[in-house]
Amino acid sequence: MASRMSEDPVVRNIVNMVRQQQFNRRQLLKGAGAVGATAGVAGLAACAPGGGGGGGGGEAGNIIWGNWTYYLDFNEETGSWDSLDNFTAETGIGVQYIEDIDDNNTFYGKIKDQLAQDQSVGYDVITFTDWMNARLIQANQVQEFDYANLPNVKANLVDAQWDALDVDPGRKFTIPWQLPASGYVWNTEAVPNGIKTLEDFMRPELKGKVGVLTELRDTMGMILAGLGYDPAGAWGDKEWDEALAWLDDGIKSGQIKNVKGNSYTQDLQRGDTLAAMAWTGDVIMMNAEEGNQWTMEVPEAGGMIAADSFTIPNGTEASQKPLVEEMINYYYDPVVMAQVADYVTFVPPVKGTQEAMKEINPENADNPLIFPSEEDWTRLHTFRTLSPEEDKKYSTEFQKVLGL
Repeated sequence: MASRMSEDPVVRNIVNMVRQQQFNRRQLLKGAGAVGATAGVAGLAACAPGGGGGGGGGEAGNIIWGNWTYYLDFNEETGSWDSLDNFTAETGIGVQYIEDIDDNNTFYGKIKDQLAQDQSVGYDVITFTDWMNARLIQANQVQEFDYANLPNVKANLVDAQWDALDVDPGRKFTIPWQLPASGYVWNTEAVPNGIKTLEDFMRPELKGKVGVLTELRDTMGMILAGLGYDPAGAWGDKEWDEALAWLDDGIKSGQIKNVKGNSYTQDLQRGDTLAAMAWTGDVIMMNAEEGNQWTMEVPEAGGMIAADSFTIPNGTEASQKPLVEEMINYYYDPVVMAQVADYVTFVPPVKGTQEAMKEINPENADNPLIFPSEEDWTRLHTFRTLSPEEDKKYSTEFQKVLGL
C-alpha cells in the first residue's frame, strides 16, 4: 500500500503542500485533515506500513510500531522507510509502521481504556514523550525491558539519558527514540544582537514580535531556567508562580504576541515573529530550505530536552516483546541511527552517531543543533515529573495565561 499511496496524486499534493508551508514534522496528519478526507487521508498513517515489503509477512514474525509523523527516514521514491526495509531484510521481522501519534494527550485518550485493563492497544510498541511515559509507568501499564536482548542500548545510550526520566532510573521501562530539544531562535538580520537571556525577549524593539510555544514543559521550563531555577529540580508553587507571572506580563503587555504550537514556524517565516522559543529540528529544516535566515542557540541559562521513548504496553503479547527489543537494538547501531538522524534532524540518543554521520552527511555531522557540544549538554534541562495534582493545576493555569 505504501508504494500505491506514493503514486496517488492527491496524497502527493498534500505532502507537497505541507512541505511548502513548512509545517512541523508532526503536523502532516493535521494539515491533511484540514484539506479534507476526500483522498482517504484520515487513513494515510494507518495504511502506511514500513519495512518488510509493505509491513507484513516477516518470516520471523511481525510487530506494529506507533510513532509520530516525519520521525523516520522516509524514502519518497519507494514510498517506504529504508532503515525498516533493511531491518526486515536482516532479521526477517516485519514491521507495520503507523504514524498515528500527533499529540500525546490525544493519542493517550485513544488507548487509555485498553491500557487500564492491560488489553492490547493495537500496537506492540509506541513512542510517547517521557512525561506521558511517566504516567504509564506510575500506573504500572508498561513492561520492563530485557537488556539481555539490548546490548547496543547498554553500550550506546548517551550517558545523560540513563537517569533523565526521574521515575525510570536506569531506563527499565523506557528507551529513548529521539531527543527533541528547544532553545532561543531569532531572525539573524533583524535581531543582530541575538537573544541571550530571558529579558532580551522584552527589548522594546521586539514588542509584538516575540513567540512562545504552547507546550508547557518547553516554555515554562525555559522561563524557569531563565529565572535561575532548575526545571528538573525541586521547584514548587513559588517558583512556578514567578515564572507564570513573567509569561503573563509578557502576553498582557503585547510584548509576546504569537503563542503557537507547531505552526509557530510560519510566523518566523513571515517575519511576524523575530525572536522565539523553538524546537531545534524545525529551525534546521527552515534554514536548510530558506537559506539560513535564523540563528538558534541553547541559552546559557538553559534550554530544554525531552525524549520520545519506546515503551511496550502491558497488552503486548509476550511473544512479541523480544521482536520489539531486537528492533530497538537495531536502531541503537550508530550507523543506523545516523541514517535516521539525517532525515529527522533531532538530537539522537545513540553514542557514535556523529562519527557515523560524517560518512552520510558531513554538514549535519557538524550541526550543534543535532549534536550538542559538551557545554550545550550541560545547559539542556529535563522537566521534572509532575504529580497528578500538580499536572492538573499547572496545566490549567498555563492554559489560562495563554488564553486557550
